[in-house]
Parts: sequence; C-alpha cells; structure tokens
Amino acid sequence: MVTPTHLIVGAGFAGSVCARELAEAGKQVLVVDKRPHIGGNAFDVRDAQGVLIHPYGPHIFHTNSKRVFEYLSRFTDWRFYEHRVLAQVDGELLPIPINRTTINQLYGLELGKDQVQGYLDSVRVPCERIATSQDVVLASVGPDLCEKFFRGYTKKQWGLDLSELSAGVAARIPTRTDDDDRYFGDSFQFMPAQGYTAMFEKMLDHENITVRTGTDYREVLDGVAGAHIVYTGPIDSYYDQCHGALPYRSLSFEHVHHADTPLQQTVGTVNYPNDHAYTRITEFRHLTGEQHSGTSLVYEYPQAEGDPYYPIPRPENEALFAKYREMADRESGVTFVGRLAQYRYYNMDQIVAAALKAMEDHLAPAGA
Repeated sequence: MVTPTHLIVGAGFAGSVCARELAEAGKQVLVVDKRPHIGGNAFDVRDAQGVLIHPYGPHIFHTNSKRVFEYLSRFTDWRFYEHRVLAQVDGELLPIPINRTTINQLYGLELGKDQVQGYLDSVRVPCERIATSQDVVLASVGPDLCEKFFRGYTKKQWGLDLSELSAGVAARIPTRTDDDDRYFGDSFQFMPAQGYTAMFEKMLDHENITVRTGTDYREVLDGVAGAHIVYTGPIDSYYDQCHGALPYRSLSFEHVHHADTPLQQTVGTVNYPNDHAYTRITEFRHLTGEQHSGTSLVYEYPQAEGDPYYPIPRPENEALFAKYREMADRESGVTFVGRLAQYRYYNMDQIVAAALKAMEDHLAPAGA
C-alpha cells in the first residue's frame, strides 16, 4: 500500500465523505473503522430472512440542501419516501408531529384549518425566555399535549425530564395547523434505492482509498506517521477523557421477524411515549419498499451505557465539550468532524455538509 497522506477514523457519513473528497484531490487515504463494516450507524444489511434492515435503528434521509442531495446522488439512485409516524396515546394511534388531525381525534373536535392556531394559542403557556425543551413544548402546545406526547418519550429517550434538556431538542419537532402528516417537511425526502451500504461502497470505491474494518485506529498509527488524521469518533475518547467523560445516550435494539405475515403497522414508525420500555417500533419494508412474504421490525430501547449515539444537549455538557474543542482547535494535524467529534445532534445531511465544509477548509491553499 502507498503510504497514506491521511488517516480517516470512522467509515460512516463523516469519514466516507472526507475520504472521497481527499481521494479526488489526489491524496492517499486509509480509512479504518473498529466495527466489522462500513457505513457507521447507517449500515444496512439483509437479515436471516432476506429483509433489508438497519441494525442500528432506522435511518431516513431528508434534507433541504440541494448540494448535499446532489453530492450523494453521485453514489446512489433514490427511492422517493416520505416518513410517517404515529404515536400511541390514550389507546389511539395519532399523527406526530402534532397536526389538525391529531388534535381533532384526541379531543373529539372538528377544528377547521383556520381554527387550529387559535386553539393552540388558547392552551399554550407563553414563556418570555425559552431555555429548555419544556419551555418550547409548553409555549407551542400547552401542558396536556406536552404530557401526552413529549414528557414520557423524552424521559425514556434521554433519561432526563424536558426541563433538563436544551431547547433545541424539542425544537426539532414542528407543530402543524394543517393535515400534513409527514414526519419531515424537507424538500428532498428519499431513501437510497439499493440501501445505505451500497451507497457507502460506491463512495469509498476509489483507487486512492484503502479501507480496513475491524481495526482500531491506534493499531495503525505507527505505520502512518506524518499523516493528517480525520477523526469522527467521540472527541473525549481521542483525548483519553482527560477533562472527564462527555455524556452520550445509547440504544439497544430488538429485531423481530414475522414470517408469512403482512405489514404489521400502517406507517413506518409507531412511537410509544407513555407505554412500554421501548420508545418506538419501526417496520423496515415501509422504508425500503421491498416485497417479502414476511416483515421485519426493530424495537428501540434507550439506555445510558453502550455505544455512543446521541450527544446530550445540556449547558453543562456544552461547557465540558468546549474544553475539548479548545484542545482540538490547537491541533494542526487532526480534523474533527461528525456528530460525536463535534458533539452535535446532527442529522445525516448535516454530517455530510459538515464533512464537505471541513475538507474544503483543509484542502484550501494556505492563505486562501
């Protein structure tokens, strides 16, 4: 192998985009990932029954960025897919995000589209200073909808009350006054037609890229002396948690297959904000559009320990991250990019955008 100019730590979205950009710029790139596969948490694979599943939970692509969509389109065809989610509340399955249908069904009302905002204004709790996710929800939909849809789900998902999370978490979920029942409102809503893993394979298929899975990056450092490192793992781990461990939320998954049965759910995902230990059930054939005699689902159980999935947005965690970011800013031979490296609750498209920007900056001529 040619001596690499760059070592990429992690073969998920951030690492794979960086690797491709560097390779096309003529750099020699070694990509390593401690897992036995590429794709990071977006990795997909066929289960024992032949159904394409996401082992690390559902990944639904959506973006408003034409640039990100066109970039990924180089490596995949797309299947149009608009994700829909129902929440089980008071024994009913109701659309989430909350819309006119949700309110009318839940309360037995017949609000017209021009009446929904007035109803919400009548129940919401105005807040002069929005500081927490509780402030966001109460100011948007009031206390009853907060309790029915948000507080229990948040407690399970994050292990924290709404009042203990930064405002940005709840702000990710809109409230609608019409009947739009799509989970996302983005301009581009598609799934990779052949799956995420196939997309990553094409992205990493370049003569200047070498991929080694099942490999901890520390195992190869001696052989890549002088190479610039692109690090996409947890930033606190890179620095041996010298300032203390950054909190992350983890997940465990229970995958279930039902043989010779039709689809079990009417939509891709059903949330359980107040019942059961799991937060949601996703049925993969909705996402992929594949035909099969049976169906495969995944139950998600949030937990404190395990692989890091979500940075936990709280002011004290941001303050701790700032200490690591100060160290990272002083590094000349390392670029930190991605959800874990930047301690940001990024969506997939945001990770792609961050990786493209990081490589633009890195490859820019000195002084440019």
